[in-house]
Amino acid sequence: MTDQSTHFPKFYVTGTSPCPYIEGNTEQKIFTELSPQPLAYDKAAILEHPNQNRSREEELHLSLALVGFRRSQEIVYRPACDHCQECKSVRIPSKLFKMSNSQKRISKKNNDISSEIKPNTATQEQFKLLEKYINSRHFEGGMMGISFSEYKDMVENSPISTIIIEYRDRDENLIGVALTDKMKNALSMVYSFYDISAETKTRSLGIYMILNHINISTSTALDFVYLGYFVKGSSKMNYKMNFKPIEILTTDGWNLLK
Repeated sequence: MTDQSTHFPKFYVTGTSPCPYIEGNTEQKIFTELSPQPLAYDKAAILEHPNQNRSREEELHLSLALVGFRRSQEIVYRPACDHCQECKSVRIPSKLFKMSNSQKRISKKNNDISSEIKPNTATQEQFKLLEKYINSRHFEGGMMGISFSEYKDMVENSPISTIIIEYRDRDENLIGVALTDKMKNALSMVYSFYDISAETKTRSLGIYMILNHINISTSTALDFVYLGYFVKGSSKMNYKMNFKPIEILTTDGWNLLK
């Protein structure tokens, strides 16, 4: 007899908490654990789109991403609210993507930026940029007051292929960081932050970093860039709909919006 517990993950449901996107609503999440065994970092292997010998953790993560789960450290979660289904996963089909005129201008404006794919290792330089970002943009969010130890856990505590992409200006100043998961056929942007000082605000770095992920995806034969959740009516999420075409996960599966 086969021990089914070794093949199927156990799922749990959180308690309710205030919804960060729709005022007056509460949220719940369903989640499960990925194996805490870390994978060795290999930049070439991460980008060459391997097709076999995938670990259980990689395959589980991919399977759950297809039905709307997101990773946070060793767990993957999805909203599971009783009275609201407005959180919908979105992803950009890299090979179909066409830059808008605005996005072309943003790309051109940032052609002096260099990017480097690195191991998912936390540094004090990254953390200082994160603190400035949170203090300026998310002063009421759950990330407020994060310690370096907590940031280190967020970056390094991953049982799947995870990378850091650093963005630097022509003077080698760190101005952007993206924590990104590499899946079998996609990149998944877990968390990103950037310099929003007056000197760099006009660069639209958040948009540029997504465009850079699309470029990496197409140049490495990947199919999608996952952007997390879209919530209709949330001003925080509107920018995601400016990437066209985009796919949104509904009860009927992934639907392409042009």
